[in-house]
Amino acid sequence: MTTAATPTTTGTTTWSIDPAHSLVEFAVKHLMISTVKGRFGDVKGTITYNESQPTQSKVQIEIATGSIDTRADQRDAHLRSPDFFDVERFPTMKFTSKRIEGDTTGEFKLIGDLTIRDQTREVVLDAEFQGKGKDPWGGERMGFEAKGKINRKEFGLTWNQALEAGGWLLGDDIKMSIEVELVKNAG
Repeated sequence: MTTAATPTTTGTTTWSIDPAHSLVEFAVKHLMISTVKGRFGDVKGTITYNESQPTQSKVQIEIATGSIDTRADQRDAHLRSPDFFDVERFPTMKFTSKRIEGDTTGEFKLIGDLTIRDQTREVVLDAEFQGKGKDPWGGERMGFEAKGKINRKEFGLTWNQALEAGGWLLGDDIKMSIEVELVKNAG
């Protein structure tokens, strides 16, 4: 991604997610004995970075629900169906930050609203700054990682199937892992 940011009089710059170097993954219990992992391939968003007060920065991320990939075509089709993400009606899920707590040059909390299937809930992500530097083409880049956990039922992802031996096919808790590389937008 080769967009760039303009510093403003308030000391903010805009950074765009480089989708080729970013990853959103998830993990859920399957059959109560193993974990299924997947990813979303279409991720975009921005960080409006406040240079003088980093905890006042803003994060917006949008993920195309149809870009889900669990390495199993039949399962992915089911996840795109109305039983789960219903990608025809809800083509994106979104995260919008509300506040940042802690030292943004190390480990910190990123608190914001996550919307899936028109259900919005506040989530807390454990985030970590990964570094900042110049790329070979003269641009500036920085990286962050974040992890969190949500209950899928709180977002309308309620489909499940009872197991003959007791329990459920799918766990309710979804672990999320997000790695983003950002490019400073040029002015």
